Amino acid sequence: MAKLYFYYASMNAGKSTNLLQADFNYRERGMATMLWTAALDDRGGERAIESRIGLGADAHRFDAGTDLWQRISAAHAVQPLSCVLVDEAQFLRRDQVWQLARVADAAGIPVLCYGLRTDFQGELFEGSAALLGIADSLIELKAVCHCGRKATMNLRVDDSGAAVRAGRQTEIGGNDRYVALCRRHFSEAMGQ
Repeated sequence: MAKLYFYYASMNAGKSTNLLQADFNYRERGMATMLWTAALDDRGGERAIESRIGLGADAHRFDAGTDLWQRISAAHAVQPLSCVLVDEAQFLRRDQVWQLARVADAAGIPVLCYGLRTDFQGELFEGSAALLGIADSLIELKAVCHCGRKATMNLRVDDSGAAVRAGRQTEIGGNDRYVALCRRHFSEAMGQ
């Protein structure tokens, strides 16, 4: 039975690297995969998925209007897929998470989603909330705070490195905009 997996973590935990390794493992065995990432995250440039350690791959891009069930099942009809891998899964809409569950349940294709659990204010993203609710398997990837504890929070910082306490939920950025922290240091930085 195929499953819907959610690999979640804070920034800098190696989510994209893990996704690319899983993809490689399937492809190395001659199995077809389909990679997806959020259209709004264009940090990878020409390579849609790119890890901090330099690995990258082309991928389909989803936005709020993408019907993932339709697109994946159409591709599967042309060439049977062994796995679907989704990066930046926090940006999925709730209905898209249910579409991915349908891919696992009805089409029998494992779906591996990778994303942030929470935003810079400690609030769940829509896609993450849905995945936490319905995924068959939840796997936490580990990042490390500067103190050595497990980093579970994403602190947004401004150009001077000061904590940002308000703003849009989504602001694309890497190490220049976000710092992975343990809850204690996140709370201190946010003045809580």
